[in-house]
Amino acid sequence: MNIQSVRHIEGPNVYLYKPILVARIHLGEWTEKESVDYPGFTERLLALLPGLAEHHCAKGAPGGFVGRLQGGTYFGHICEHVAIELANLAGLGVNYGKTVYADGPGIYDIVLECACFETQRWLLLQAVELVRALSRDERAPDVAQIITEARDIHAQYQLGPSTQAIVDACKRRGIPVRRLQGSFLELGYGVHRKRVEATITQKTSCVGVDIASDKAFTKRLLEDVGIPVPYGGVATSPEEAIDWLCDVGAPVVVKPLDGRQGQGVSLNLTTEDEVRKAFAVASEFSRSAVVEEYIPGSNVRLLVVAGRCVAASLRQPAMVEGDGKATIRELIERVNQDPRRGVGHEKPLTRIAIDAVVERVLAKAGYTLESVPAQGERVTVRDSANLSTGGEACDVTDVIHPTYRRIAEQSAMHIGLDVCGVDMVIRSLHEPAARGNCAVIEVNAAPGIRMHEHPSQGEPRRVAEAIVESLFPNGQNGRIPIISITGTNGKTTTSRLVAHGFATAGKTVGHTSTGGVYIGGTLVQPGDTTGPRSARLVLSHPEVEVAVLETARGGIIRGGLAYDYADVGVITNISLDHVGQDCLDSIDDIAHVKALVGERVRPGGIVVLNADDDRVMAMRSRFQAEAFLTSLSQRNERIARHIAAGGTAFYVEDGQIVEANGRVRRTVVPVAEIPITLGGTVGFHVENALLATAAMRAAGLPRRLVAKALRTFEPDRNQGRCAMFQLQNGAHVILDYAHNPAGFQRVGEWLERVPHKRLLGVVGVPGDRADHVVEQAAQALAPWFDQFIVKEDQDLRGRKPGEIARILQTAIAQAVPHKPVKVVLSEVQAMEAALCDMQAGDVLCVFYEKLAPLEQRLTQLGAVRVHGLPVQSDGPSYAML
Repeated sequence: MNIQSVRHIEGPNVYLYKPILVARIHLGEWTEKESVDYPGFTERLLALLPGLAEHHCAKGAPGGFVGRLQGGTYFGHICEHVAIELANLAGLGVNYGKTVYADGPGIYDIVLECACFETQRWLLLQAVELVRALSRDERAPDVAQIITEARDIHAQYQLGPSTQAIVDACKRRGIPVRRLQGSFLELGYGVHRKRVEATITQKTSCVGVDIASDKAFTKRLLEDVGIPVPYGGVATSPEEAIDWLCDVGAPVVVKPLDGRQGQGVSLNLTTEDEVRKAFAVASEFSRSAVVEEYIPGSNVRLLVVAGRCVAASLRQPAMVEGDGKATIRELIERVNQDPRRGVGHEKPLTRIAIDAVVERVLAKAGYTLESVPAQGERVTVRDSANLSTGGEACDVTDVIHPTYRRIAEQSAMHIGLDVCGVDMVIRSLHEPAARGNCAVIEVNAAPGIRMHEHPSQGEPRRVAEAIVESLFPNGQNGRIPIISITGTNGKTTTSRLVAHGFATAGKTVGHTSTGGVYIGGTLVQPGDTTGPRSARLVLSHPEVEVAVLETARGGIIRGGLAYDYADVGVITNISLDHVGQDCLDSIDDIAHVKALVGERVRPGGIVVLNADDDRVMAMRSRFQAEAFLTSLSQRNERIARHIAAGGTAFYVEDGQIVEANGRVRRTVVPVAEIPITLGGTVGFHVENALLATAAMRAAGLPRRLVAKALRTFEPDRNQGRCAMFQLQNGAHVILDYAHNPAGFQRVGEWLERVPHKRLLGVVGVPGDRADHVVEQAAQALAPWFDQFIVKEDQDLRGRKPGEIARILQTAIAQAVPHKPVKVVLSEVQAMEAALCDMQAGDVLCVFYEKLAPLEQRLTQLGAVRVHGLPVQSDGPSYAML
C-alpha cells in the first residue's frame, strides 16, 4: 500500500461542508483483496484498536464497521477507519470518512474530515503501516507511541488559545475567518478584510510595538506623563547591575530589557551575588537588563482594547502544594500533568519548566528540588507571575478599583497600542490608586488573552469579542456580496454580465472567469481562473466591494469553495461534459458537484435556477435558500406554479424580459436592446441575460441599473464568445468557446438562421473527455455544417496525438457520410485551411482552444471585427429556443 498524494481542501466541498483531507492510495498487492482473505486480521485489528467496534459505517449504528470487516471489505476502506480511530484517540474529534474508487484498479481516494491537516496526514501514514503489518501478521506499530507523537505534532500546528479565541469570536459573529499561516488570520472579505497575528491587529502601531519592546524607554515615557513606574535603569554588565542595586536600594528586580512572557525575570533580590546571578539569567534573553526597585503587592494584568480596559486578572506565580511524601521536583511533574497545562501557549495554562530561576527561588526560600514539603505546605517555585512561566490567573475585573483601569488606559494611549496588556503591582485592589501604592511595571504589545478567556478562578471574559468588535464595530460581519455562478454552459457570459452590472452601479468588482481575474475591470491574473485559489484572490483583495465568481466543476472537485456562504448562487444548466474526468461517470455526478453552489447560499440568500433545464430543477429540493426561476417562455409551467406560490421569476414575453412576483409584473428591458443577443437572435445569450438579470436583482440591484447594464454590455466585453470577423471577400468568421454537445447544439441552432451560402466548421473536443462524450459532440455538430475540418487542442490532456481527432472525424463521417471531413491538427492551420476555401457569403465557425493566435492571424489577413450578421426575419427568434 502506498499513499501517492495528500491534499487539504479547507472550504465546503462535495463531501462535507467542513475541511477535509484527500489522500490517493494505491493498494498494490492488496488490490481486490478483502479483510476476510487474511486469516486473523480482523481479530488482530480489533484487539489493537477496540474503539473500531463503535464505528457506524454503512449500517448507521455502532458495530457497522465490524460487520463490514467480518463480511469482507477492501483495504482502502479499512485504512480510512483506522485513520479516523487514531485521530479520535489523539483527541481530534474526527467523525466523517469516505473511500471512493479513483483512477484504476487498486487506486482509491480516502477522504477524511480534517481538524488538523499536518497531524492527520501523519496519522494516515501510520494507519497504512499498521494495516499493512497486521495483514501480514507482523509486529504492529506501538499505538500509544503513535498517539503521543500525533499529539506533539498537533500541539506544534494548532492555534494558540489567544488566536483560537479570536477565531471563535469571529464565528459567533458570522465573520469569515481563514488561517493564513501560524497565528496569522484573515478576517472578513474584500474591502472589509482585516488581518491579525494573534492579538496584533492591522490597527496596531509598529512604533507602539517597538516602544513596548524596550522596557526602559516605555518606563521613561510613562514617567514623563505622570504614570507611576518603578525607579531603576539599564545595565549592560554585572558591574552596572550591582551599581544600580546600590542606587535603587534593595530589594530589586532584574529582567531582560527586551524580554517577553516573564522569561529571565528575577524578583526581590537583595544581595550583590543574587543580582549578579540574575543578570546572567537575563542575559540569556537580552544583551542588557533592567534593574529596578521591587514593589511588593499583587501582580495584575489589565487588558486594554481600543482605549478601554476590558479585563483584569490577578496573576499568581507557579507553586506546588506538599503532601509530606513527594519531592518538589515530583510535585512540579504532578502539576504539569494537569490537562489544562501544555507547552508554551498551546493550552490555557503552561507547564512549569525547571531551570536556573526555579533553583534560585527555591534556594532563597531554603529548599532544593529534592526537598519534601509538609502536607498542605505551599511552595512558590518561580517569583514571576506570568502564565508563560507556569503561573495562574484569577479574574478581578469586577472588583478592581476603577482608578487602575484609567491608569491602564492612559498607559496604552501614551505607548500607542490598540490592544495592550498593562502589568501593574497594586497593594490593594479595592483602594484608589495613589502615589506609592501602585506602579506600572510593563506594557505589552501582542498580549496573551488566555488568562482572561480561561482564568484559573473567577468569571471568564470574552475579551476576544472586544478585539473583534474593535475591527468590526457595531455588529459588522466583514462580508461583501458574493455571487457564485456555475453550470455546464453560459457561466462566463453570465458572470461577465453580472460583474458589469455592479460596475455600472459604481462598485469595485472582483470577478473570476475563464478569461482571468479582474479587479475593478483590470486584469490582474490571466488564464482560466474559475477555482478556489482565484476566488480567494478576489475575496482577500482590499478594494473589492462585490465578488462575482465563475465557479467551475474542476475547482469544486479539487479545491472546494473559497467561501463559506454566497449571497446568490446561479446554476445555468446541466448537460453532458467532463464525464470521464475526476471520477465523474454520468451527468448525475456532474449535477451533484455543481449543486454545491446552491447548497452554500446563505440563509436569506437567493439561488437562481434555469427552469427550462430539467436537471437543474431536479436539484431544487437540495437548496434551503429561496429560488428565483428563469425561462425563455412565459408558458413554462414551472414558472407559472412558482409565481402562483408567491415566488419570483424572470422570463421573456412579447420580446421583453419580465420580472414577475405574484400578480405583479414589471418589464426590465426589451431583448432586442441587449447587444450580445444580436437583436434577440442568439438564444443562448438571451438565456444568459435572463440568468444575469435574476442574479443582479437577487443581489439587490435596481431594475433600472440592471436594464442599463444589459444595454451597455457590448459584444467586445464578452471576449471569445460569438466573436465575429468579416473578411475582405465578404465571408465571415466566428470564434466561439463551445466545447461540449450542448454548446455545439446551441451555436448550430443560431448559425443555421444566419444567411449563408455554406457553413464551415473547425471543430475539436478537449482530450480529457470520455470517448462517448466525443462521439455525442460529433452528433451535435453534424447537422449544422456543410463541411468540417477537425483540429486538436494543443493540450492533449493525456491523449496521444491525433487520437481525439480520429474519434471525432469517424463519428462525424458516420453521422453525415455525404459531408466532407478532413483533419488538420493545428488549430491555426485548420482555420487557415478553411479560409482558403471560403467565398463571399460563407460563414466559418472555429471552436477554439486558444483565442489570441486566431485573432492575431485574422487581423494579419485584414479581417475586421463586426458586431452582428444579417439574420432571417421569420418571427420572434427568442421564441424558437
